[in-house]
Amino acid sequence: MPRVRCRLSAEMRATRLFFPLYLHVAVCYLLVHSDKQHQATQQLISLLFPMEKLESLKSAVASLSEISENEKKGFINLVSRYLSGEAQHIEWSKIQTPTDEVVVPYDTLSTSPDDPAETKKLLDKLVVLKLNGGLGTTMGCTGPKSVIEVRNGLTFLDLIVLQIENLNSKYGCNVPLVLMNSFNTHDETLKIVDKYSNSNIVIHTFNQSQYPRLVVEDFTPLPSKGQHGKEGWYPPGHGDVFASLMNSGKLDAFLSQGKEYVFVANSDNLGAIVDLKILNHLIQNKNEYCMEVTPKTLADVKGGTLISYEGKVQLLEIAQVPDEHVNEFKSIEKFKIFNTNNLWLNLSAVKRLVEADALKMEIIPNPKEVNGIKVLQLETAAGAAIKFFDHAIGINVPRSRFLPVKATSDLLLVQSDLYTLVDGFVIRNKARANPTNPSIELGPEFKKVGNFLSRFKSIPSIIELDSLKVTGDVWFGAGIVLKGKVTIAAKLGVKLEIPDGAVIENKEINGPEDI
Repeated sequence: MPRVRCRLSAEMRATRLFFPLYLHVAVCYLLVHSDKQHQATQQLISLLFPMEKLESLKSAVASLSEISENEKKGFINLVSRYLSGEAQHIEWSKIQTPTDEVVVPYDTLSTSPDDPAETKKLLDKLVVLKLNGGLGTTMGCTGPKSVIEVRNGLTFLDLIVLQIENLNSKYGCNVPLVLMNSFNTHDETLKIVDKYSNSNIVIHTFNQSQYPRLVVEDFTPLPSKGQHGKEGWYPPGHGDVFASLMNSGKLDAFLSQGKEYVFVANSDNLGAIVDLKILNHLIQNKNEYCMEVTPKTLADVKGGTLISYEGKVQLLEIAQVPDEHVNEFKSIEKFKIFNTNNLWLNLSAVKRLVEADALKMEIIPNPKEVNGIKVLQLETAAGAAIKFFDHAIGINVPRSRFLPVKATSDLLLVQSDLYTLVDGFVIRNKARANPTNPSIELGPEFKKVGNFLSRFKSIPSIIELDSLKVTGDVWFGAGIVLKGKVTIAAKLGVKLEIPDGAVIENKEINGPEDI
């Protein structure tokens, strides 16, 4: 019998977790033999998801006292959509490259007003919202990631506050800062925010939704099985920002103050600063949604990109791409831009769409294991909402607006002489001739921030560096200069110390004799 291979959508792949093999075979049969995949999905759902399953889940969720009625409603709505099999399937032949009217080149934007009074009017319409739900655990830190020290003893949050303080002082405006926390970061953030009480900035906080993890075996909420601690719950992705902003009451409060736009960005993106040219363009053109995109490099090939599809602009993620087109998607020739997750949203439009329950963003199934129990998290991403807004656009911004710190290798870049710090803004050193940053790979010995910092007496000069790869037990002295392509690999069991003042250019170092 010939072997039939069947590619499932991300939703279908995760759905498969709930069912034995013979039902998975039925899935494949339906998908192969149906004219349209979504018709097969509907047939499948009717077979595998009797209504009593969902009713049982609703009953279990209703008894959870830890979350609000809005959260219960949002969670059941998300699960219902997931079970309905409504996922959109992209027809590759219909994808079109967006024009410059849809993805606007940054250089074509009008300059912002010269008159400080006009600039004040612009800024008084703005709210800055930072996504602050992530922990620093991947970098070996406890608490919110935004309190990791980035440069000169200042944390991400310190820098964000400094930036907005300077805007408010310079123009006499009132740009508030809003932090969307998760239940993981809420308590710690409240303590930290208190230190800014005398700052020239109003800081608001609210929590994104808290949803129960779903037990794969019987499709029940994990907290119903006695897991009432934090491990029983999850924040459902930054696509939750729209509903949570509304449910918190902050959205209506900002609208009543005359605010029109919110600039949303990850708290760890040091390049995500307020841009007057972008704000001015959106107000002048009545754009309800803007996604900042930037040119791809080979390091960004998996990032989501903007496409024109059936007359609308939308985000295309790699999970939506058929197997046979994955290499094409990763090409920096055809799909030249990727999403920075710097988003500008019209507040009135957000209110309209949330009230109409119109933001049906693609659902991202995220299988996990908690204390040996297989669970499923259903999440959404804010970028996927672009297709629901009127006059939505992308703006192709300079790479300088995308400077995320996801690992200690990124921390090395921003702590080096490649950048300087001015009024809270991390600014690239003009002495660097190469427009791209050096490629940095640090071994597991450098993964945690504490270990990383202890291995450098001072961060090396990397203005003329192309790439650095470090493995093994390596320690750096003070005043080191790295140029060109440098590889430093300590032999197993050997401590390799790079001496103070060493200048290393286009070398592979395996021991002291190579320096």
